[in-house]
Amino acid sequence: MSRLATGIWVSAYLARLQAEGISTYVVAKGDATAGAVLVKLATMDGQAQAFQRSVNLMTGERKWMVLAEGDERAVDESIGKQRSFDPDLWVIEVEDARGRHMLDELGLD
Repeated sequence: MSRLATGIWVSAYLARLQAEGISTYVVAKGDATAGAVLVKLATMDGQAQAFQRSVNLMTGERKWMVLAEGDERAVDESIGKQRSFDPDLWVIEVEDARGRHMLDELGLD
């Protein structure tokens, strides 16, 4: 199965969140074709989570997994380490006090 270019996926994701009134920001723009994506969810209370897409090599199933969570500063440090390893990495920040990120919605896997 062919994959959607990362830049197109990011644009669709941002539009979907904005349609729900959820604030989003592109913190780091990665490779438009094949860059990986990290999504940071800031809940506006000093806490955050960072999500990365994981692929089950046996089934091909893709799902979002928590990379880091807790104090927002610590999550930012974890994201910074990932960026130092992968300059093509996209980082999207989602700010929502209700904790909505929509990564579990159909079509965003």
